[in-house]
Amino acid sequence: MTHPIPSARGGGYKTKMVKKMKNEKTNEESDNIAAIGIGAMIVFIALILVAAVAAAVIIQTAEKLQQNAQKTGDDTQKSMANKINIIGAVKGAGSTVVFTMELAAGSSAVAANTVRWTAVCSAGVDSGTLNGATNINTAGASNPVAFSPNEVYSHTMTLGTCGTNADVTLMIDSAGAGFTYERFDASVAQGLSVI
Repeated sequence: MTHPIPSARGGGYKTKMVKKMKNEKTNEESDNIAAIGIGAMIVFIALILVAAVAAAVIIQTAEKLQQNAQKTGDDTQKSMANKINIIGAVKGAGSTVVFTMELAAGSSAVAANTVRWTAVCSAGVDSGTLNGATNINTAGASNPVAFSPNEVYSHTMTLGTCGTNADVTLMIDSAGAGFTYERFDASVAQGLSVI
């Protein structure tokens, strides 16, 4: 059985078929473009998520490094600040040694009675505090209650046990913060430098 092909004039069957095929092709192209767009959007969202995770890891690492650096800096400051620096030492009369000293840079004031010294030699141990030290920067030379930064002090240590020993180790503990270690010769003649 044959079907007659309608004429083009009446908008026949052939024209409708062509239009229908064109519409289907356009819909198919639109579907492909939409699928590509959705794929691109998924990739874009995945990249944002990866970037967010990477940023979080970098921020966390930077924060941990900063905390470690801060702790190291604080520990260093505690061990170096409030330390007594010995400028010089001279043999005094008998078994005494006169030390000239100052606080290390960046120190805060330290109570003189909290600074302890210990002299160790082969004969034994001598110890005491720096209470009674003299501020030699101040006119009239005062005995300070506390050591202040940027001031120079003098203190006479009586070494009953190590006063004539050639090898003496002096340790100064500054209020549990800074620690000074110095070796000197207490056997030299009066007026000579022991360091």
